Amino acid sequence: MTQQDIDASEAPLIEHLIELRTRLIWCVVGFIGAFIFSFFFSSDILHFLVLPFKWGTGQDVSLISIKLLGVFLVKLKIAFFGGLFIGFPLIATQIYRFVAPGLYKHEKAAFLPYLIATPIFFILGASLVYFFLLPVAIHFFTALAGTSGVALMPDIEAYLDFVMMLILAFGLCFQLPVVLTLLGQIGILSYDQLKSGRKFAIVGVFIVAAVLTPPDPISQIAMAVPLMALYEVSVQAVRFIEARRKKREAAEEAA
Repeated sequence: MTQQDIDASEAPLIEHLIELRTRLIWCVVGFIGAFIFSFFFSSDILHFLVLPFKWGTGQDVSLISIKLLGVFLVKLKIAFFGGLFIGFPLIATQIYRFVAPGLYKHEKAAFLPYLIATPIFFILGASLVYFFLLPVAIHFFTALAGTSGVALMPDIEAYLDFVMMLILAFGLCFQLPVVLTLLGQIGILSYDQLKSGRKFAIVGVFIVAAVLTPPDPISQIAMAVPLMALYEVSVQAVRFIEARRKKREAAEEAA
């Protein structure tokens, strides 16, 4: 290999690195902007996150802070998660624009639905936590404390960690159909494999639910049942993808 060939091979690499740097800068700028925005409205966001606690207890409860910097740390956490959530569309767009030049037209068309579906399913999981699981779990733990003669005085930082843990857990678990359908799209998983692995999926779903949710059975069932439904949706989606692929291949062979 001559020096000219080496220089020619290095040129595309440098261009890719420059492009990667540009995309990363946009991602960081987007996150910082969303972080500042979330921090500015952190008090409003916190009030929004406290609503399920009021629904679960049935009364106007004031959360406490046992640390001097507790409220400030809570605002930083809200700003961080808000920055990730609000900045996700820009971050996802930059990732797509970086990988898109290396994709064929049909690959781009196949990739876009998953990019759109990811935040939608995350919001579905987070909504289930916010409107159902949190009030039910809080009511359960409040009643448990009351029967033990314990006055419940929740710490704001501990409560926020609890809420964020559940939202992230459900949001990520609700990516199950996105992941399984994508694996079926690229041929790693098949309809027969998903169908035959259903019994293992049921066991796995309940194990995940037991690990990621509070110890009460209602919370575990609240995660397990939707995940099983999403698994079945994934099975049928992969079945549809395979049928469409076979139909397309048959048409190409006939032509």
